[in-house]
Amino acid sequence: MPIIEVKNLIKKFGDFTAVKDISFSVEKGEIFAFLGPNGAGKSTTIKMLTTLLTPTSGSLILNNFDVLKNPNDVRHSFGIVFQDPSLDDELTAYENMQIHGVLYKVEKKILIERIKQLLEFVELWDRKDSFVKEFSGGMKRRLEIARGLLHHPKVLFLDEPTLGLDPQTRNHMWQYLKDLNKSEGITVFFTTHYMEEAEKIADRIAVIDHGEIVASGTVTELKEKTETNTLEEAFLKLTGKNIRADEANATDVMRMRHQAWTKNKR
Repeated sequence: MPIIEVKNLIKKFGDFTAVKDISFSVEKGEIFAFLGPNGAGKSTTIKMLTTLLTPTSGSLILNNFDVLKNPNDVRHSFGIVFQDPSLDDELTAYENMQIHGVLYKVEKKILIERIKQLLEFVELWDRKDSFVKEFSGGMKRRLEIARGLLHHPKVLFLDEPTLGLDPQTRNHMWQYLKDLNKSEGITVFFTTHYMEEAEKIADRIAVIDHGEIVASGTVTELKEKTETNTLEEAFLKLTGKNIRADEANATDVMRMRHQAWTKNKR
């Protein structure tokens, strides 16, 4: 049963069409990779799914809620981890978790138990009283994942979650997420430029380029369709080899709007 349904989605910025009539679905409990070159429309699509941008036209359903008609229900249905850090460095790990729980109105007794459970899960319970500014990049990312899961979301969005992390930390992080996917049945929707990650982790993949879905399916299906041996080769065959410009500060815009929204919830 799909937990995300996107139909005929279009997003225009003036005369420029960033997302061109795309349709796809994500099954409940699936690990789904959304891949594309810089500027392909990934971040724009995620921003629409997470209520940060309004579509020009089309429909978006997340956890059986219409994204346009029921934005608050949708926001409580997902967690999100941004590419850039969004933690408060001047607070402790526990305080960062606590504030998030208050914003999402998690009952106090449940909140205390949930914080302990998640910090233990990401192996940060022994550092709960340490200031985040003392954490390594990998520790911060693990804390962001724990924070994003605090309110029991049905979907976890991850925008380039392992960018800048060393291979060992990347492997550990994906192991956390696979364990979580199995234990809680949470749906994971992620973007990455590390093709080997998507090849190992994703149940299914959609490739977007120039605002259009150019291919979707399992890793095996994509390799068969493109007659290639690896996902990276398939990706390059589908999208070309030219270097693309970044989407203008897309992640920063997502992070700032999310912070503004959570601030308004206080």
